[in-house]
This record gives sequence, structure tokens and C-alpha cells, in this order.
Amino acid sequence: MKVLVLDNVSEKAVKILSEGGIEAVVNNNKMTEDELCEIIGEYDGVIVRSATKITAPVIAAGKNLKIIGRAGVGVDNIDIPAATNAGIVVVNAPDGNTIAATEQTMALMLGLARNLPQAHKDLKEGKWNRKEYTGVELRGKVLGLIGLGRIGTAVAKRAQAFEMKTIGYDPMVSPEAAAANGIEFKPMADVIREADFLSLHIPKTKDSLNLINKDTIATMKNGARIINVARGGIVNEEDLYEAVKSGKLAGAALDVFAVEPTTESPLFELNNVVVAPHLGASTKEAQVNVALDVAKEFVNVLMNGEMPRNAVNLAPIRPDVLAAIKPYLTLAEKIGKLQAQLTTGPVKSIKITYSGELAEVVVSPLTTSFLKGFLEPMLEEAGSINFVNAPILAKERGIVVEEIKSAEEGDYTALITATVVSDCTKEVAGTLFGEDDPRIVMIDGYRIDVIPQGYILVVPHQDKPRIIGPVANLIGAHDINIAFMQVGRKVIGGKAIMMLAVDSPVPEETLVEIAKVDGVFDVKMVSL
Repeated sequence: MKVLVLDNVSEKAVKILSEGGIEAVVNNNKMTEDELCEIIGEYDGVIVRSATKITAPVIAAGKNLKIIGRAGVGVDNIDIPAATNAGIVVVNAPDGNTIAATEQTMALMLGLARNLPQAHKDLKEGKWNRKEYTGVELRGKVLGLIGLGRIGTAVAKRAQAFEMKTIGYDPMVSPEAAAANGIEFKPMADVIREADFLSLHIPKTKDSLNLINKDTIATMKNGARIINVARGGIVNEEDLYEAVKSGKLAGAALDVFAVEPTTESPLFELNNVVVAPHLGASTKEAQVNVALDVAKEFVNVLMNGEMPRNAVNLAPIRPDVLAAIKPYLTLAEKIGKLQAQLTTGPVKSIKITYSGELAEVVVSPLTTSFLKGFLEPMLEEAGSINFVNAPILAKERGIVVEEIKSAEEGDYTALITATVVSDCTKEVAGTLFGEDDPRIVMIDGYRIDVIPQGYILVVPHQDKPRIIGPVANLIGAHDINIAFMQVGRKVIGGKAIMMLAVDSPVPEETLVEIAKVDGVFDVKMVSL
């Protein structure tokens, strides 16, 4: 086997390839698409970082390519659909920076608690300010964790060694799974309210944007501290500034910002705010680890015939099986994404029922596709959710996943029904109206017909006059176009559900106004 190694990938990765019996050819010159197309046909695999783009023409020219590796997390420089259509596995390295980000969190927490950056600066300037920089101990303090994925649980483990009490919340983690890591699971509001130190480990989504704002800060303990090594924008920086300046919070430590790079911020004026220029993954070890992880994947796949651990695209499936289920893969993933955005509270179980024609085929790839769509909107490592690790991540979070096959066709020749049990039970079903025409046809027993794409408002409401009009007027007041609307009901005058596809996101303040319309029970903005 022969692998092309580009973009100055670590020599240690090249050594692993060679020791595994792979001929590694290193080329650190910047290559054009045409130049790469000329030589790629010789290779069974190629490893890149972020500089080289593996485009559709490159993939088409790679007649022998079996695997493409990205030494890092992001795969924007690789044409995933082209690789998948060509039967080429694409792998990345999502775990390589876990320890780096974990240790950065602990470093910022300690620096914040003991005022180390400020004291260091003063002493360098000739000031001996012992009394001014009296700190606090971590021992006995409550560490609140929002997000209990790889990094969140790793932080908890280290904080427990400092004799901190660890409490946490994650919508995708069960209380039992949290307890197994020594974390007391609590509702998010309780975690925020009880924490002495609040550490964030969640992705930036429409739901987590400005999660920590003046309202949530108002519920925190006086003198609490906030640490963010996750994503900029989760903390409202203006509200944080006011809270620290007023003394409501004792301080904050930020590695990430809403706009990056940034060298100017009111927060920089506050002496009890510790900042760093997004150094969470910036360790020598992390940069090497991502390369090593990919190299090991290559040896396992090319030389040992094993399944990749971190495949970004669909793991290999027999051609006959793929032909039978391929049209339903997108549908399953869309149902998963919709369910993730409708579900509230910790997920206990997921039941996926395959009816009609789907009862006669291998459906495990469809379940995996659902889980990928379901987990992506919620997890801190969302960018690294793939068709291989999605079932593993669900299991790690204590989610029980059940597959059921039913030969009964009902109203559709094939139907996928996903039931998610959390604080309540949500049921979503979908089918295909054509090979490339997935539809959502049922939510919680209400019949609908919705194309799962773009922005959609889901509005459960009382079936009565003067609801649809006010809701549409509120949306139109923001010059947002309604593409289509569907209403499903079971009985006249009972509960109904309204689905409105819109051309752009509806602002949060408008969602609040919609929720106030008489007869509206709830409103959710979902993105598919």
C-alpha cells in the first residue's frame, strides 16, 4: 500500500505508516489541483491537514484511493459526497485535542482562582502586591459543568482530584452516565445557580448562543466565576462585562470570543478577567496526536482490514445493501435532526421502527444515520460526529437505542418512525415520495406533509380561529417569507400542530411573541 502525506504532517505519523507496512511518500510542497490530479492515481490513500483541498476532480483521478485522512477535526477541505460516492472512506482525528482543551480549562480555572496572570504582570512591572491578589481555593467549591462530553467529563475527573464537588447538565447524557463519572446530574438552571465555578463545554448552536447572559448570570451565586474554553458566543460578552464590573461575578476566564481574532474588548480592561487567544488545542502533543490518530487509522484500514473508528462518511456497506437503503439515509438523518431540536431534557431511550419494505432490508446503517443527525446539534464534539462513532457516543451517554421491524405497511410502502423518550415522549415519522424526496409525515400522531429542509417553525396550538393569522403576521412583520404551511389535527377544536417553512431564521424576540398568542402552547425554530 502506498500513501501520499501532505501539508507537513508530523514525521511521527510517517513512522507509524512505515512500521505498519505502508510506503509513505512525503510531499510538503504546495500543490495545485492539476498537479495533485497527475499523481494521485498512484496512491491508496492520502493524508492532509488544512492546506490541501481534496476536490471531486482529485478524487476522480484517484483510481486506487481507498481512504482519505484529515490530521485534525474539520474536513471542509475534503469533498465528502464525492468521496462517499466513490466508495472512499474519509477519516479525521476528533480526539487528539481533548486533553489539550481539558488542561487549558484547568489552567484558566487555577489562574482565575489565584490571580496568577495579574500577579505575574505586576511583578514583572516591579510591583509586589501580595495583599491585592489573595485568591480562593478550589477544594470544597462547586464546579458546574454545562456539557458532559469528552472534555467536560475529563475536566470533572481532574476537578475531583482537587476535591471539588462536580455537578453538571447535558441534554444527551443520562443521570446514570453522569454519576459513573462522579458528576451529580442536575437541571441546567440548578447547575448555573449552584456553581462557584461554571465551566462551559458545549457547541455554539442557535440554542446555546448567548446562553450565559444577564438573566442567567442574575441567578448565579454572588462571587461565582465563569470559564469558557468551548466556543465564543455562548457567553454574552457585554453582559459578562457588566456582571464582573459590578461585582456580581468575581471574575471570568475566556479562551474563546464571539469574534476572532480580537485584540480589543471591554473585558480586557477588567483585572479579574483572564483571557487567552484560543489556545485550547494549541499544544505540541495535540498537533502530533491528530496526525498519529489518522496514521493508525490508515494502518488498521489498509493493512489489517479493520473498520475505521473515526470515519466521517458512511462506513463500507455491501453494494446490494447500499442500493436498497441509500434513498433512506438522508431521511433517517433528517428525522434525527428534527427530533434533536424537538426533544427537551435528558434522553433516556430511542426506538426506531422500520415498517413496510424497510422491514426486509438491513437497517442498522439507517439507525446510525439517525443517531448522527440526532447527536450533531447537541454535543460539544458535534463537528466530529460520524457514522462510526455515533452509536458509541449514544451508548456512552446511557441512551438505549432499539430497532424494530414491522412488515405492516399501513398507509405507506415504507416508513421510519423514531420515538424519543426524555422528559416527555416525541414521535416523528417520515417516508419517501420519490428517491430524492424525503418527507416528514407525522409528529406525535398528527398527520402532516413537510419537506425536511431549511428553517421550520413548529407550533403546537389549540385548533381554533385567530391563531394562524397572528402567527403569520408576526413573522411577516420582520419581512420573513413563509414558504409553506401545514396544519395537522386529530379532532376539531382539539390540539393541533402548525409547521411553517420560512426563508430565514425567525428572531428570538419574535418567537417569544408567537408563544404569547392566545392558544399557542409552544414554538420551536428548527433548522434542517
